[in-house]
Amino acid sequence: MSATPAQSTSLVIRHAVSEEAEAQLFWRMRFRMIRTIVSQLYSSARLRTTLIVALSLLFWSGLFVLFYHAFYFVEHQIGGAGDPYHAQTFKLVFHLFFASLNVMLVFSSGIILYGTLFRSPETKLLLSMPVRDERTTLHKFQEALAYSCWGFFLLASPMMLAYGVVVGAPWYYYAMLLPMIVAFVYIPCSIGAVCCLLLVSKFPKFKLAIVASVAVAAVLLAGRAIWTTVSGPQMDLFGSEWFQQTIHRFRFTQQEWLPSSWLSSGLLEAGRTIDSPTETTGFDLPVVQSSMYLAVLIMNALMGHMLVVKAGKAWLRDAYSAVECAPRQRRRIRLAAIDQLLSASLSWFPKPVRLLLVKDWRLLRRDPVQWSQFLIFFGLLGLYFLNLDRFRSQGSDLSNITWVNMVSFLNLAVVGLILSTFTTRFIFPMISLEGQRFWVLGLLPLPRETILWSKFVFAALGSWLPCALLILASDLMLQIDFLVVAVHQFTCLLLCVGLASIAVGLGAIMPNFRESSPSKIAAGFGGTLNLVLSALYIILIVVCTALPCHFYLIAGRGKFTETFLHPEQWRHWLLYGTIAALVVGFIATVLPLALGLRAFRRMELE
Repeated sequence: MSATPAQSTSLVIRHAVSEEAEAQLFWRMRFRMIRTIVSQLYSSARLRTTLIVALSLLFWSGLFVLFYHAFYFVEHQIGGAGDPYHAQTFKLVFHLFFASLNVMLVFSSGIILYGTLFRSPETKLLLSMPVRDERTTLHKFQEALAYSCWGFFLLASPMMLAYGVVVGAPWYYYAMLLPMIVAFVYIPCSIGAVCCLLLVSKFPKFKLAIVASVAVAAVLLAGRAIWTTVSGPQMDLFGSEWFQQTIHRFRFTQQEWLPSSWLSSGLLEAGRTIDSPTETTGFDLPVVQSSMYLAVLIMNALMGHMLVVKAGKAWLRDAYSAVECAPRQRRRIRLAAIDQLLSASLSWFPKPVRLLLVKDWRLLRRDPVQWSQFLIFFGLLGLYFLNLDRFRSQGSDLSNITWVNMVSFLNLAVVGLILSTFTTRFIFPMISLEGQRFWVLGLLPLPRETILWSKFVFAALGSWLPCALLILASDLMLQIDFLVVAVHQFTCLLLCVGLASIAVGLGAIMPNFRESSPSKIAAGFGGTLNLVLSALYIILIVVCTALPCHFYLIAGRGKFTETFLHPEQWRHWLLYGTIAALVVGFIATVLPLALGLRAFRRMELE
């Protein structure tokens, strides 16, 4: 029986090249793209590249120092190597840290793959070419893997190295770090990719509802665990009973079937030293145990790779057709009640600015991926702040005052760091996301600078209110002095304004109109630079206000402070610190906006 012309063509296309040759072509293409990007950066943006590399190394070094001192404190203050609390503390930290990152990688990889696979013009081109569906899926999955894991490498690598240095880990601990990290991140990312393809192909109408339900369930479970930890019976904080109950509540992160448990156990085993060679032999040796965990990670990573290939081969065409052929419902053009309320509350702004603010608000409100993450992180912070009274001991001794002041400023720094991640993720890409529609804004009868100012006002006002309320709740729970409360609110205002200016200014200086995914824009060169500069700005502002407040609160208490720290003297230093923070905030606000406005005026709108 002879084949029809269509069948003959299909056979020729299917067997045009082997799978190995096709993989080599794609890898050759990727290497050429990377080489082109590197050469362009070296030839046209050498200064910017050097700056971002230097700042990234500085940020990585700061994390390494922070983790080193934290592990050093645990190593020398909690029991010692033979104490049971010593091993349990390290085990709890590693399992909880990697378990949380495990969940985040599943969601982030699935969301990024959806944007790179179903919203990219490259996918449409590849599907029209004689390329296997599984190769197209794997090609876009590798991009999503890189974009979703760069933050994990930035956080995990200094932590692992610091732990190895503190505990005096043997050489094979450092040799296993890279393969363990690569194998671990591949597992949750492959799970997220398979779930993404499954939902889009089989449940196209309910994919958002399913993702939202799973996210809400994860948040509720995490919130319940945190609530039971901080609102339990009033016992000695950080005592033996509190410690045992905390380990018991978070024991679900130590389940043996979790990939995070394999990574944590492998690292802890590899970092374990043997006091006596006769105590452990054969399969009990740390190198053997850690190698077994590494083998488990690698085998499951290969299985995840196989599942991604099989899912792409089986579901890519159906999923892409479901997205492209879905009926487009015409939206009724009307202003929602919450939009009308916002527009009325912004009546003191000029009308063009008010309309642009409402437009940005409506875009944010219609994207649950953005505001849901904002609510999750700030909701967990609010839950923690509302239970801060358990961290405050009774009395007014010097140690208690020092502890409360340190915790209050650490809370302020944490709010600032979380805010910097959101300005990098959501505010920095705002200019770039206008994309090919940007020419419409350029034709509006208003100055071009108004567009940039409206985005700055939107970011500053939108972030200031929740951050100020969180800091106020923290201060009320800690019952600190009114003067320090005022300093915290002033610092919070500087952080919100400065971080908004840095994100908007850099977004105008380094826009990327060719990219439609905000995650890829934020993970690029400009987003990384924005995150590093934001972190440095937060450190400068908090240090300028925290040290004078600390010495002001302990002045006149104790023999040393009575001699060298007079309250009146440190009242002046409190003023000097506030002025220094104001100067730093002014520079961080004015300079990025000025550079962004200048670049925005010269920008060619297409």
